[in-house]
Amino acid sequence: MLGGKRTGSRHIAVVVLMCLFWYVISSSNNVIGKMVLNEFPFPMTVTLVQLCSITLYSGPFFNLWRIRKYQDIPRPYYYRLIVPLALGKLLASVTSHISLWKVPVSYAHTVKATMPLFTVVLTRLFFGEKQPTLVYLSLLPIITGVGIATVTEISFDMMGLVSALISTMGFSMQNIFSKKVLKDTNIHHLRLLHLLGKLSLFIFLPLWLYMDSFAVFRHTAIKNLDYRVIALLFADGVLNWLQNIIAFSVLSLVTPLTYAVASASKRIFVIAVSLLILGNPVTWVNCLGMTLAILGVLCYNRAKQITRGREQPTLPLSQNSNVKYSPLAQQSDPYYRGSVNGKLTNGLHRAPGNSLLANGSGMPSGTATRLLFV
Repeated sequence: MLGGKRTGSRHIAVVVLMCLFWYVISSSNNVIGKMVLNEFPFPMTVTLVQLCSITLYSGPFFNLWRIRKYQDIPRPYYYRLIVPLALGKLLASVTSHISLWKVPVSYAHTVKATMPLFTVVLTRLFFGEKQPTLVYLSLLPIITGVGIATVTEISFDMMGLVSALISTMGFSMQNIFSKKVLKDTNIHHLRLLHLLGKLSLFIFLPLWLYMDSFAVFRHTAIKNLDYRVIALLFADGVLNWLQNIIAFSVLSLVTPLTYAVASASKRIFVIAVSLLILGNPVTWVNCLGMTLAILGVLCYNRAKQITRGREQPTLPLSQNSNVKYSPLAQQSDPYYRGSVNGKLTNGLHRAPGNSLLANGSGMPSGTATRLLFV
């Protein structure tokens, strides 16, 4: 009994520390990103640096952490789902940086609180999934809060608003379809992040060379080798990569609902830190709109928990989606099978791995496939 209490307390302490680390890195990433774009107004180049960071750092570190490698994905499936996912990631990343460039961090994150709205609409359009009335009602505070924040935003910019909405829609689509890819192929979620980063970089590089490269090399910060701007760009790339890794690690330690609440709390933390450090002017009505939007996200998460509890009263921790997916033929991953005397059912030995980063380790079924992009 005493040992169980100690283990539970240790688990809670680890989760709290990871969340605090996540909040600090995410807020630092947003503040540094805004500082970079204020002095170096090239959102496409900032996106390129982040994609390069994912591509360069993920391979060596994931191998060091013994993250299992994925099997070959059939070419038709690759072109039908993986390539569109990479394009979606690219579009969401570029528009996210455009919004960060055009509007304050606090307003951009308030608009991103509309992700539940896009999730409900997109799952209805693509899969015909209907939500209970309680879930639809929980979206009203989000819409109202974002509307108040938009009307009262002192530094409002239409391009910034549209870009933030497109970015939020893109990340929402990634969460929906990445869950399908993870279930179909059994690829590790961190390997999927690496795969999408590499593919996005490959697609984006020619476009960046044509649209942004000449202007970037003519900019005074690059011509004069402004080490401050270069250091900020490097830090932004590293922090963005770390933010994704820590988000996945937190997700592997808690239930989806706890993760959703932690994510909403992170957004509050990012908004507060940006207001404190960057000092963009806000009114009390503007703050009211931001608060209402974030509270709306918490209401949405609570509504989803209540409705799932009604549907699955005997298994309240099972967060299986109503959307049915059929796994691909011949794509079973031996690492998802049981083992006998240290051997997997196909005769292979189970490779030792980092339990913190193992997909689905020590957590309810389906927990590792909820929110993949933040």
